[in-house]
Amino acid sequence: MKKLLMAILCAVAMLTAACGDDSAADDKLKVMLGSNVVSLDTSQATDLASFEVIADCIDGLMQLDANGNVIPAIAESFDVSEDGKTYTFHLRDAKWANGDPVTADDFVFAWRRHGQQSNEYGYMLGSTVACVKNADAVLKGADPKTLGVSAPDPKTFVVELEAPVSFFPSLMSFITFYPINEKFYNSVAAGSYGTSPETFLSNGAFKLSSYMPGAANIQLVKNDQYWDAARIKLDGFSYQVVSSSDNALTAFKNKSLNLVNISGNQVKSVKDDANLANDLKVVPTGMLYYVSFNQDPKNHHGGALANANLRLAISNAIDRESLVDNFVMDGSRATYRALPLNFAPHVDSGEYFADDQKLYADVVGFDVDRARQFLDKAKSELNRDSFELNLIYSNDGSSAVAQAIKSQVEENLPGVEIKLQPTPKAEYFSNITSNNYDIALANWSPDYNDPMTFLTLWTTDGCEISEHWSEPAYDQLIADCTTGRYATDYDGRWTAMASAEKILLEQAVIAPLYTKCYTVLMSPNVEGVEFQSVGVERVFKDTTVGKQ
Repeated sequence: MKKLLMAILCAVAMLTAACGDDSAADDKLKVMLGSNVVSLDTSQATDLASFEVIADCIDGLMQLDANGNVIPAIAESFDVSEDGKTYTFHLRDAKWANGDPVTADDFVFAWRRHGQQSNEYGYMLGSTVACVKNADAVLKGADPKTLGVSAPDPKTFVVELEAPVSFFPSLMSFITFYPINEKFYNSVAAGSYGTSPETFLSNGAFKLSSYMPGAANIQLVKNDQYWDAARIKLDGFSYQVVSSSDNALTAFKNKSLNLVNISGNQVKSVKDDANLANDLKVVPTGMLYYVSFNQDPKNHHGGALANANLRLAISNAIDRESLVDNFVMDGSRATYRALPLNFAPHVDSGEYFADDQKLYADVVGFDVDRARQFLDKAKSELNRDSFELNLIYSNDGSSAVAQAIKSQVEENLPGVEIKLQPTPKAEYFSNITSNNYDIALANWSPDYNDPMTFLTLWTTDGCEISEHWSEPAYDQLIADCTTGRYATDYDGRWTAMASAEKILLEQAVIAPLYTKCYTVLMSPNVEGVEFQSVGVERVFKDTTVGKQ
């Protein structure tokens, strides 16, 4: 009986520690994810949660430091040809977690596969972003072996471009350009790559120890084969998916998580709590929230949103200041441009691209009288007195904003009804990429530090969310800035990008809402978390967790 009692007591003690109620667990990093990971396959991932976990485990050619500067990763150095169209990367001695060397062929295989997959991020290889030679043709079905990448030897990776790309090195830190071990990829069952620790291979700081698609909990451990393993202080850490700010705050209070994001009423609650206020941190991001209008004339509401005046009416009926102050409540800032605030500085002046928030005040702003004038024009042009439109959004914390938009639009625009359609994240992505929506509450984070990471979204061949809008003048300006006449003319390119944004906003292809900030609660014993506004939002390579 004594032995049985001791066994029970030990089991209870272990369970208590595992649940986070014991100080023994305080020195472990336990991080909140705001949504489920969609995919750990670099050719399928489209969401920030997936990007972050992939970047925990895989290094590309380059990486970003804490200040957003490009520094070496797998590429120890690189050379650029005089015409700026050929990059030669020299790889360091690095290994995959299974002991295989990381070679140039791993990059060739991954880039060719990505071009062949042609998913939402395939466009980054093409002429609107990286300008890799023959990428546009490969994305349309040409032989991936014609892509402008080669491996003259295991330590040399060569990329040929159609035109010079000034920000090309920074692109190399993004997951589209990460390597994949071809031998390992071919060894797992078809379609299973990245679905478990056994089917995913790391060359980065951490590797998976527990993961399955849709899992609410993900465990990572330090990768001892990592080329920079001496830098990594964490033995590992865990993610927990928490979609509610209420639940995030509760998890932080009971120490089951020590890094969480909160919003809404929880922010005020924490600010008023002397025990928690010092753990609060506002982190700016490069994420832009906006309303996407589906202009397809064949959609299930008669194509009403193909009318620019209806779109302008809705945009001007939204009170963005009220949204961020009363519904988002996490430090986010109302935005009236197609790019976020504090993003993409001019190389000479340092002025951010969207600094002037009043530049398009005549078409983007909160003005009920003007909104109703636009609506009257739309009713006349469409010969309709009422409009019933669906607003789709991911049910991962956007409900309050969606409800507010519905309330504002219906109050300020007589005859316009908004029906809300909250959906799980995977279903949301499926709907917006398959043309199954009228209006979408959307967001985009920059993949690289240049205005084009936003402006290319709305070209005729843009990616992910298709507004079914096409404007030859807009497409030409974007082409001029990539492979055309402004490719090497910095000031001309800057002016042309501003002209493209003007078209976008005057035609109300989107209605910008706000630049996202995160209100973070982080335990005082956690240090060295890097928060970045471009690409991956959080990096844990220099993170430490001490005893409390």
